[in-house]
Amino acid sequence: MIDVAYSAHHLVVLPVLLPLATAALMLMLGEGRRGLKSVINLASTAAGLVVAVLLLLRAAEQAPSAFGIYLPGNWPVPFGIVLVADRLSALMAVLTGAIGLATLLYALARWQHAGVYFHVLFQLQLMGLYGAFLTADLFNLFVFFEVLLAASYGLLLHGGGLARVRAGLHYIAVNLAASLLFLIGVAVLYGVTGTLNMADIAHKLPLVPESDRGLLHAGAAILAIAFLAKAALWPLNAWLPPAYAAASAPVAALFAILTKVGVYAVLRLWTLCFPANAGASASFGGEVLVWGGLATLAFGAIGMLASQQLARLAGFSVIASSGTLIAAVGFDDPALSGGALFYLASSTLAGCALFLLVELLERSRQVEVGPEEVDAGGDALPAFIDAEPPQGINLDDDERALTGRAIPAALAFLGVTFTVCAMVVAGLPPLSGFVAKLAMLSALLELRNPPAWALFALLIVSGLLAATALMRIGMRHFWAGVERPSLRLRVAETLPIAGLLVAAVVMVAQGERMLVYTRATAEALHAPELYIKAVMDARPLVRAPEGGG
Repeated sequence: MIDVAYSAHHLVVLPVLLPLATAALMLMLGEGRRGLKSVINLASTAAGLVVAVLLLLRAAEQAPSAFGIYLPGNWPVPFGIVLVADRLSALMAVLTGAIGLATLLYALARWQHAGVYFHVLFQLQLMGLYGAFLTADLFNLFVFFEVLLAASYGLLLHGGGLARVRAGLHYIAVNLAASLLFLIGVAVLYGVTGTLNMADIAHKLPLVPESDRGLLHAGAAILAIAFLAKAALWPLNAWLPPAYAAASAPVAALFAILTKVGVYAVLRLWTLCFPANAGASASFGGEVLVWGGLATLAFGAIGMLASQQLARLAGFSVIASSGTLIAAVGFDDPALSGGALFYLASSTLAGCALFLLVELLERSRQVEVGPEEVDAGGDALPAFIDAEPPQGINLDDDERALTGRAIPAALAFLGVTFTVCAMVVAGLPPLSGFVAKLAMLSALLELRNPPAWALFALLIVSGLLAATALMRIGMRHFWAGVERPSLRLRVAETLPIAGLLVAAVVMVAQGERMLVYTRATAEALHAPELYIKAVMDARPLVRAPEGGG
């Protein structure tokens, strides 16, 4: 028995409508009034997180086969737009809301002043992310991809500077090429199946004649290349480290979840369309996912060890986490997928916190060596449009010395948070990264095949390489033996980092419940007939006749 509807099914569409309405409202306010926009943006982002948490709680309370389905146009499936909130969508929505709130809080300290339309672009970015995780058809998945990418182009260039513009142009070119492949893949699949609804595509795949099977696989492969380029699979990931390192701190932190959109798309469509019982198309491309993921994990780990800058190291850590997830998905094993979903949440939170820490650590070095020339191609902070250029010392946008209110033991705060963050990224005990890797290692021991042993070894080795690289960076920053002036931090800059790392600690305290959730999510993903039946059985609401009782 499939429990199809949540009692408050309108919750499913709110994560999309809320940021859209907020962005429109802020556009009407014009270019100024940043204080009011900050309040509106913060309230909307927090409300989006609350809605996402409600969706997750409703999914967790009900059976793994429970789906919240919403038909925005009230058209029958598969002809109309369908939004679906299941366990995986709800988990990704909560991560989006948490990352969004943390990065916005950080940006309110100063980065919102670095350019116009920051708040509008931020809300459009959230809308694209929420929509991509909730949509149930390929056309709207493409639309939400374009919305989030268009917003990310503007956010990446936020703050200006030659290095940021150069990296941004590469980022835009790669993503435009990936979007073109996305469109071609969708067109081919539509030509073969006659539908764009994901559940309907999966329903019709067994009916595809053998003469069209090659075309079907070609379309799926083209679509997969587009997703894997966005997920930063090797060798399609050369754009990521320079782009993320050049972005402003809150934007790079928000981008920590962008690569997970590609991972999500692969996980959703591959388990839905090519399960083990799909006949001639069973597990199509599984080996490519496994070996591609292993190569990406190795590339990311070596890149972390070779990086001399923390920002580039953080970028390579994102690549390593994507490789881990793609490889785990390719095994088509529910136990491994459950551990991978736990790892997805842990690595996303830690990656976001690491990108936020990058700027604070670099700022501590600027306190030591003095400010660099603005836009000189280095790591200097940009010129803010509301502030005079620095004159010998660092000034914030309000022309106060350096960065505002002092927090006691600021350097100690940075040291502790960096250590905790490094432990989560490297998967060291006892934090959430270790729990996630332990869950995956346990599942790999049961598989007992060469690719499983390869991933088993790489998970351990990559963790050691990451720990070594982060320890080297930490020693350079905290044990350099140089007398430094007092470092000042703003509360708005420290709270998001602390909150993200507390969430990683809570994941350990609630580890058993989290693993139960992610394992149930994985089991539902690997039983695609539940998703197909839930979507195909959805019916438009019938309005009561006027004057009726």
